Amino acid sequence: MRRTLPVLAALTLALAACQGRSPDEPQTLKIASQKGGTKSLMLAAHALDGAPYRVEWSEFPSAQALLEALRAGAVDAGAVGDAPFVFAYAAGAPIKAVLATRASGGGASTAILVRSDSPIRSPADLKGRRIATGRGSIGHYLLLRVLENAGLTPRDVTVVYLNPGDCRAAFISGAVDAWATWGSYVGLAQLHDHTQLIADGRGLLTGVGFEAATDTAITAKRTQLADFLSRLAKAERWESSHQAEYAAVLAKETGLPADVALYTVSRVRSAPVPMDASIVAEERDTLSRFLRAGVITTAPNIDGAFDASFNSVAARP
Repeated sequence: MRRTLPVLAALTLALAACQGRSPDEPQTLKIASQKGGTKSLMLAAHALDGAPYRVEWSEFPSAQALLEALRAGAVDAGAVGDAPFVFAYAAGAPIKAVLATRASGGGASTAILVRSDSPIRSPADLKGRRIATGRGSIGHYLLLRVLENAGLTPRDVTVVYLNPGDCRAAFISGAVDAWATWGSYVGLAQLHDHTQLIADGRGLLTGVGFEAATDTAITAKRTQLADFLSRLAKAERWESSHQAEYAAVLAKETGLPADVALYTVSRVRSAPVPMDASIVAEERDTLSRFLRAGVITTAPNIDGAFDASFNSVAARP
């Protein structure tokens, strides 16, 4: 036994060295956040106080960039809207949704905007126009829904795929006629860029968002991931009655004007919901709309995109 213990200790040290950390160092969760998203919320709610692991944050300007990092295994988990999640899963990303939330304002935080001097006054006026958005984004999905309701198809407009910063620049300069965007970009445009709202996602979007995790992290870091999801769910519930506190941290973390931060927070309030058959059915419909629009050409069975085994963790008070 005396000879076995040093051998076990040596093996532990060797394994830790291979993993790039000491045996006493807590494991690290690599969490992705869209700028002003999960990171700002968790900091505002002090949700990670006392966590028995390290969180290494990476911030991205959009869900598409975040999902690329997930696909590459550069991060373990990150929060995205349902449409970009479905789009990435259909493209073969080795990820699953492990926590679902639903925004109280439905799709109010996603909108199609035009400049205040634009002749466009309704969705029907979008015909023949150039519209900026991110490919596979929640803004892109809203555009598909709005066009459909107006009796138009994606072929009736020119969709210009850009990252959010470039979308805003193209929109302000007049290089595009409209912008389908989300979150703080809507607030900034509405409060500071002199825009008109042509349509938003209320009644058209599910308001569902997901914390998506890589298949590898779900297996290798399950304990840490479960604890993080529990803390995130508590932070989501905390947010509904602490908008001012969240907005203050959001402004500090992002540099957004205070009015834009508060505008954003008031429209993105969400709460955890069970990952159940109704969620899967909604996302199957999202996938089918992407398919009908020709944005994706083939798709897997969407049922495999959801891991409901963390539902009880997220439901803890």
